[in-house]
Amino acid sequence: MSDSQSRKPRTRNLTRRSALAAGASTLFAPMLASGQTRWKPDRPITVYNPLAAGGVCDVHLRFLGERVSKALGQQVLVEVKAGAGATLAAAQMVHAKPDGHTLACMTINSLRYPHYQDGNWHPLRDFSYIAGLSEFTFGVVVKANAPWQTIDELVAAGKNEPEKLNYGTSGIGGTGHLLTIEIEQSTGAKFTHIPYKGGAEFMQALLGEHIHFVPDGAQWAPFVDSGHVRLLAMATAERFPKYPDKPTLVERGVKAVAVSPYGLVGPKGLPNGIVQTLHEVYSEAMNDPAHQPLLDRYIQVPWRRNPAEYRAFAEKYFAEIRPMLVKSGLAKG
Repeated sequence: MSDSQSRKPRTRNLTRRSALAAGASTLFAPMLASGQTRWKPDRPITVYNPLAAGGVCDVHLRFLGERVSKALGQQVLVEVKAGAGATLAAAQMVHAKPDGHTLACMTINSLRYPHYQDGNWHPLRDFSYIAGLSEFTFGVVVKANAPWQTIDELVAAGKNEPEKLNYGTSGIGGTGHLLTIEIEQSTGAKFTHIPYKGGAEFMQALLGEHIHFVPDGAQWAPFVDSGHVRLLAMATAERFPKYPDKPTLVERGVKAVAVSPYGLVGPKGLPNGIVQTLHEVYSEAMNDPAHQPLLDRYIQVPWRRNPAEYRAFAEKYFAEIRPMLVKSGLAKG
């Protein structure tokens, strides 16, 4: 996306990146040792998931929740709240009591939503930022038997027969949608957008040949590995180590790099001790040896941010993304 300046450069060596992320936990961990006791919930914690059941985010939240449950002595329940362009989870959590028992996973879409339309919540006013978790890696894929062998051929088809080809993403105004708008603006191609609730749905649609391609997060990675799906190009700043022979969109003359991290937030006014405890236990869960292999399966990367860093990112991105949304016609000038 044109907002690529918000992205921190990816480390090219995945093993080294994982080690650095784990080692950095001491820098991110809240300082609870100086006489401050860890907050203990008195009932189960509910985390709203903004994306569809069975998707990457859902699997990730449940993995972390199992480990946080053990650390805090209360079950962490993940409740799907898909819809409204992946903003429903955070929106429905806003008016919860700020006692740490109701949280939400917030996608980057929540930082775009107020630019699209007025609502009864605002991401910079109504959330307590807790922890950055991960970042979706984006690419453009087609079914293995599709006629397009390269991203150039797909773009050419979109220019020769405008709007004939359909593509699926996780929602209107989402990163995949914006990514494709930038591809269209850069190349003159035109495609027809079909939004879905999440990756599990748009992959079923692709495999069932209801859509022609997917320009979205790497729910597609296992299908590329199995040979059911063909990867045409990555929407990363540089070539991705797992697919070194696949070009980036930038290499093919399309100035588009997708930015799509997600993290954990709570209602406004969440006490600092609760925020710090939750950040600490989620950081510990991300240090579990099985965590990086889970992310690797979907070629996701860790996106560790402490509460202050997460809020600083949100404030910066919220301001910088607006011109792109206005240019795309999704937000009023």
